[in-house]
Amino acid sequence: MFKKILIANRGEIACRVIKTAKKMGIATVAVYSEADRDARHVELADESVFIGPAPSRESYLVMDKIIVACKQTGAQAVHPGYGFLSENAAFARRVEEEGIVFIGPKHAAIAAMGDKIASKKLALAAQVNTIPGWNEAIATAERAVQIARDIGYPVMIKASAGGGGKGLRVAFNDKEAFDGFSACRNEARNSFGDDRVFIEKYIEEPRHIEIQVLGDAHGHIVYLNERECSIQRRHQKVIEEAPSPFISDATRKAMGEQAVALAKAVDYQSAGTVEFVVGKDQGFYFLEMNTRLQVEHPVTECITGLDLVEQMIRVAAGQKLAFAQADIPRRGWAMECRINAEDPFRGFLPSTGRLVKYQPPAQTMEAAMPMPEGGGVRVDTGVYEGGEIPMYYDSMIAKLVVHGLDRDDAIRKMREALNAFVIRGVSSNIPFQAALLAHPGFVAGQFNTGFIAEQYPKGFSAALVPRDDPRFLLVLAGAAHRRMRERAARITGQLPGHELHIADDFVVVLFGAEGQREQTAVKVISDSGSYRVTIAGQTSTVRFAGPLRDIAVHGEFDGRPFFAQIERVGLHYRITYNGLQIEARVLSARAAELQALMPFKEPPDLSKFLLSPMPGLLVDLAVQPGQKVNAGERLAVIEAMKMENILTAAQDGTVSELLAAKGDSLTVDQPILSFA
Repeated sequence: MFKKILIANRGEIACRVIKTAKKMGIATVAVYSEADRDARHVELADESVFIGPAPSRESYLVMDKIIVACKQTGAQAVHPGYGFLSENAAFARRVEEEGIVFIGPKHAAIAAMGDKIASKKLALAAQVNTIPGWNEAIATAERAVQIARDIGYPVMIKASAGGGGKGLRVAFNDKEAFDGFSACRNEARNSFGDDRVFIEKYIEEPRHIEIQVLGDAHGHIVYLNERECSIQRRHQKVIEEAPSPFISDATRKAMGEQAVALAKAVDYQSAGTVEFVVGKDQGFYFLEMNTRLQVEHPVTECITGLDLVEQMIRVAAGQKLAFAQADIPRRGWAMECRINAEDPFRGFLPSTGRLVKYQPPAQTMEAAMPMPEGGGVRVDTGVYEGGEIPMYYDSMIAKLVVHGLDRDDAIRKMREALNAFVIRGVSSNIPFQAALLAHPGFVAGQFNTGFIAEQYPKGFSAALVPRDDPRFLLVLAGAAHRRMRERAARITGQLPGHELHIADDFVVVLFGAEGQREQTAVKVISDSGSYRVTIAGQTSTVRFAGPLRDIAVHGEFDGRPFFAQIERVGLHYRITYNGLQIEARVLSARAAELQALMPFKEPPDLSKFLLSPMPGLLVDLAVQPGQKVNAGERLAVIEAMKMENILTAAQDGTVSELLAAKGDSLTVDQPILSFA
């Protein structure tokens, strides 16, 4: 077994690998860029090596720097994590040539499977079901349109070296095929240094289901059941679960056996994933093979009890798999939500900055540790309170994983955990995750990869968050205010005759974005640590557990447990529950009457400006002062978190002045240009 390994990655996955290495008694080496000097993975590792500036192309993607770091620290092996160099065959070969062990498959397998065109040919030869399409690299956009017509729309345009949603477009007509081909080539060239693109038939109403495989150097290959990854937004996975609520045991077995056949065809030695698209008739077709550890590997660990990182390390050290196919269990139900630094109410735009508060839910499971009976909650992360989410890398804050007895139990646990997850300073997609988990289609297991686009065609807004009980948040506001007033009444040193006396009657006032207000009379009576709250003649009882200072609160509501978030912001109470958030003032009747007379301050008119919707780098300005533009015309391009975001004109107009220059780092709502 290795004595020391280097992790050629950052963030959550680097921390995850370090946990297993420590369990196995292996020393670890972290590498870090300028932006990651104070990162959590650097703190957790036994040693760390600085490898360059913040942009990944100057640090985490530079093979020579990783190899030098291995040599100067005496690391015998390197674990690439996912992303960056994890599926780079040239890197795996270089590492092997330098006498360092690559904790992953051999470079020949990476090359064969990492190239989507070559992998499809191998799949055909191995008698794995494949999708109809054009498997050769396509030279021009015009040729792409011609091929798309021959296959028949809709088609999927994919970069051969793509991944993570980059270099991938779906086209329903000639214009989309032409534009999509060009965009895929550019994204693939910039992200992977390989601009080859191919086209295949797009299967409508598809499900994305993947099979986890594991092979050793002694010819043993097994599959570790499947993961359901159909809940996606713009081809990025949002919620993953294992097992799938859709496929039958017969389909699972057939998919698993085909995945193993493909892995055997390339002498696969490590953990890997064979991705399939599955039709509503349970017909399945090979998509691609990911020759690395997947982001969503924890759900497989939960249902099998196996530590996949440990298995990768053992295989790389030459050990045989300690189990056969028949030994692999499938226990309970696991779910993972990717908690990303993005604002779901602003089109999921990236949100970077400092984590002013970061308080994950209580963890009862831990990566690299045995699974507890009855499941629990696990948080895999690379961040900490007070740390920064930089704009140079992906937007992941954490992976929230739950394991339940069955699917309903897993959904319940996940909703509770999301309610208890406190993130402040940057926006997160938690409200969107909460809404998805409450959606009847998701709860019933009736969805496909188009689910989010179909259910939220105009994007996500607060109005789309389900309300389990409209009274619940108002009751919480009343009870929280009474609790706060009770603490104030206990303050010592109050002047005799002027002590704080608490009334039972209040008015909860909610405010809308455009000045509209809604008020509700509530009566709150304190009774031996619980609060009886009456609204419109209906009384509920709330009991809080934990101290008043906690933002994440839990307790009982009419005898049932609840998890929510309550914080005082100025004169308001901000209350968050199941993705829904209200800003409420709790006032006396007279104060509410006077407050209603206060004028509403209109926000400034910013329609004459193009504002940056996110923090990022201005990589292109496509217009000049005096230029007339039409609605939909390209104005600027902002790069943030490895993705290019094109800003277009909302209406016809004339550019008046450029207020930012190409190469500028922009903040949220910073003006880029003005219109006449």
